[in-house]
Amino acid sequence: MPLISKRGLLMPQSPIRKLAPLAEKAKARGIKVYHLNIGQPDIKTPQVALDALHNLRREVLEYSPSDGIRSLKEKLAAYYHRFHINATEEDIIVTTGGSEAVNFAFMSCLDPGDEIIVPEPAYANYTAFAMAAGAVVRAVVSTIEEGFALPPVAEFEKLITPRTKAILICNPNNPTGYLYTRSEMNKIRDLVKKYDLFLISDEVYREFCYTNAPYISAFHLDGIEDNVILIDSVSKRYSECGVRVGALVTKNKEVRLNVMKFCQARLSPPLLGQIVAEASIDVSPEYSLDVYNEYLERRKFLIDGLNRIPGVYSPIPMGAFYTVARLPVDNAERFCKWLLTDFEYEGCTVMLAPASGFYTEPGLGRDEVRVAYVLAKDDLKHALAVLAQALKAYPGRTN
Repeated sequence: MPLISKRGLLMPQSPIRKLAPLAEKAKARGIKVYHLNIGQPDIKTPQVALDALHNLRREVLEYSPSDGIRSLKEKLAAYYHRFHINATEEDIIVTTGGSEAVNFAFMSCLDPGDEIIVPEPAYANYTAFAMAAGAVVRAVVSTIEEGFALPPVAEFEKLITPRTKAILICNPNNPTGYLYTRSEMNKIRDLVKKYDLFLISDEVYREFCYTNAPYISAFHLDGIEDNVILIDSVSKRYSECGVRVGALVTKNKEVRLNVMKFCQARLSPPLLGQIVAEASIDVSPEYSLDVYNEYLERRKFLIDGLNRIPGVYSPIPMGAFYTVARLPVDNAERFCKWLLTDFEYEGCTVMLAPASGFYTEPGLGRDEVRVAYVLAKDDLKHALAVLAQALKAYPGRTN
């Protein structure tokens, strides 16, 4: 039998999805599974988006341009202007979700052996895409004790070598919900400028910032305009993860030319998804405000509920719709599996994402999980009750 690639063997499994087969088996046994493991909102997709899909009248579902439909890019540029992000349609390349935008950024900017500095815990696919590009992730680790605040810039600078090509941030952060301050963003800018690095900024959760401070985009940082690559997606803000439409936005013409080669190789982003995404940008302000307020309420409900469970601690996330919580367990991944294979309470169990998968260094996040507050409060209430009972019953509880 032929051997598979070493790259395939080394590619990490998704901490968000790798336990999915166990969840399906639990459901087959008649157990209701509360999915707090994945950022799949239960919020209704905007009606204007669904109408665009339902009312589609085309005789041919054709390829779109490799960089996306121009009318969508024009609407995206207008959307960015609402956030004082000075991007034109020429700066925007439409991708198959935000994940492809990250992948293309890595493939276009990083050579095998190049290094990219990433604050962790971080979205697990960053490591997977870096590995596929042959690049090396150098982690700057934030801690739950500090609320996952950005580590001192000196910690970044210690990691910079002649092979360092980029810094990647996610703001607001997945998985921690941390929101970078103006001061922190300026410090990152100064490093990027000093060492002439790329700054890849994943900003797909910009709609969900829960402080009164203004949202700071990498595009707001002076003096590094050609260094910035912004990653975006319509998945979360319009609750349409399945349309698979994202964007890579940069003023750097050379980067865009390189990215376009990969876009042409995969032909085009999804036509139907782009039609739905374009319609979604016309969503009413009331829809966006209602969604924002719903997440505010869910955040308070979940964080209060988690911190009332004996032995559990979660800092208060200031953005996105995730938190990383510490549990009184010997091994969070083992606990997450046990929830799906050996436990049920009132016919229900909970699916969580073990946080160890959001770190590159083995051993970190061993007693932590990522929790997504993407379910209605009634579901969150029952899920918290199930989690509390599970922690009482778990044989590997530590206190």
